[in-house]
Amino acid sequence: MSAPSVSLKPPAGATPPQRHPEAPAPGELLGSHYDQCFGCGGDQPHGLHLEARAGEGVSVTAEFTVRPAHQGAPGLAHGGVLATALDETLGSLNWLLRVIAVTGRLETDFVRPVPVDTVLHLDARVTAVHGRKIYSSAVGRIGGPDGPVAVRADALFIEVKVDHFIEHGRDQDIQAALSDPDQVKVARAFEVNP
Repeated sequence: MSAPSVSLKPPAGATPPQRHPEAPAPGELLGSHYDQCFGCGGDQPHGLHLEARAGEGVSVTAEFTVRPAHQGAPGLAHGGVLATALDETLGSLNWLLRVIAVTGRLETDFVRPVPVDTVLHLDARVTAVHGRKIYSSAVGRIGGPDGPVAVRADALFIEVKVDHFIEHGRDQDIQAALSDPDQVKVARAFEVNP
């Protein structure tokens, strides 16, 4: 893997991540943060339907099955779909910190092709925190959690307030998400992506 760019290397003074005391327990399924999310939402017919589980420390594991709708070249996953799976998994880490954050930068290395019907096993962790900046990395493997590496990513997430989504999102979707009686779902709806 190529070294992350300077903007993805934690600066001097960055601290190790601290798992929030109320974060989901290791092994717990995190569930969809928003039912309309292309990455994890159950209401997206061609979405990834990615499922993430809390890991030890500030880490998550996830699985994503490449379907025919996710093709780029015939029989192979589209690179943008693989980047989306990495971004979704990395974004799930913020739930363990209990912060709202958006993707600021994502650098992806495509190591080997990922065929349709393959399960991509993803493992992500936060590496450091510096102010509002959250540094993280992920790897995706095929053939099992210890299989050959297919994709890798380094990312920078930026902590934001919920106002970020309210100011920039489509009003009807914002109102629908805010009116959900499940307050955990309301909080999770606004956790990732710009």
